[in-house]
Amino acid sequence: MKENRLVIVDGVRTPFCKAGTELASLGAEELGRIAVNALLTRTGLDPALVDEVIFGCVAQPMDAANIARVIALRAGIPESVPAITVQRNCASGCEAVTLAQEKMLAGRGSIFIVGGTESMSNIPLLFKQTTAAKFNRLSRAKSLGRRLQSLAGFRPSDFQPRVGLLLGLQDPVCGLNMGETAELLAREFRLTRQEQDAFALVSNQRAIAARDKLMNEICPVFLASKSLAVTHDNGPRENQSREALAKLKPVFDRRTGTVTAGNASQVTDGAVALLVMSEQRAAQLGLTPLGALTGYAYAGCDPSRMGLGPAFAMARAEAQTGLSLADADLIELNEAFAAQTLAVLKCAQSDQFARKFLGREHSLGEIPLEKLNVNGGAIALGHPVGATGARIILTSLRELQRRKARRALVTLCVGGGQGTALWLERN
Repeated sequence: MKENRLVIVDGVRTPFCKAGTELASLGAEELGRIAVNALLTRTGLDPALVDEVIFGCVAQPMDAANIARVIALRAGIPESVPAITVQRNCASGCEAVTLAQEKMLAGRGSIFIVGGTESMSNIPLLFKQTTAAKFNRLSRAKSLGRRLQSLAGFRPSDFQPRVGLLLGLQDPVCGLNMGETAELLAREFRLTRQEQDAFALVSNQRAIAARDKLMNEICPVFLASKSLAVTHDNGPRENQSREALAKLKPVFDRRTGTVTAGNASQVTDGAVALLVMSEQRAAQLGLTPLGALTGYAYAGCDPSRMGLGPAFAMARAEAQTGLSLADADLIELNEAFAAQTLAVLKCAQSDQFARKFLGREHSLGEIPLEKLNVNGGAIALGHPVGATGARIILTSLRELQRRKARRALVTLCVGGGQGTALWLERN
């Protein structure tokens, strides 16, 4: 037995719902609590055995600082168990898993609850700094006259909010938002609107076909205020068609653009919780894991072409593990945008790209479509950014179990110009 392997014993997630729909009334901390409670119920694990809780969250709520700690305590984890929140943009859920392995190897624990959560519905609207200064002056005014004078200084423009979600999707270094980086890749790799829409349609069709089996990883979310139980992802559309996708207008470049709401990932609410531990500890507890983390890598790239991050991370992971694309029975490549995903497929097969950017003579290889995102991806299922990395780990391991296959490669692009790649192996 390899005692230094981190194994994933089990996992569960909430349904993934489009922002502003069924889960909009729940904050990220509540979504995380629901997932962790469901995980503890499903596994029967004594919470006192947990060494640490690690959760990813990108838009961390101001009223739940260190959201991992809030989730842990509200889920019934003993207060003696520490918790840490991690943020690596879209790869935050992966970061939670790999950080658990690093802590395990350092002797800092053997049992962890990890995952990710995001309520993109509740990313706040913000006042401009000048407006905030006026409110500050108002709060300091002591007399009625001073208060009236402060109030008189406000203008209608002061109440035009800055949209937190849009600010978060804007890269402050390259000056492009995430959709604009996808448009850049579409132009550079000559990806047509038709190609992107066709990819998006397949993602949706696969998600619809997989709906019943994906229910095995979903816990219901009960909304007492509405006497309603949310039981499934609401992103996939049963009536989606190429004609319907073709009618959508470009979002980021209205004149010549090709990226639309239909061929981009959805803005989504959701949470994922995974029980991970050392392989030795799992054997001691008599637990049969879904699989193990056998290698991983993070890599940086040009922020304006952040969508190519998976190519850089896959190359680094291959150098570290010796595993190539041909060794993967399944590949999960997060669908931030159809253009981004298709660009990565082209990069993977390009010897020129490998020589120029990866420092190797030969390409990474082909990513066969029959192995790629076989249950649909973020274009159909949604992309709650702090949770997605954990979701594709869980989905991949369960699909390996169903197919009795051996290995899965999980990879994501990361806002800010990074990529991550994880190799998973079925137990």
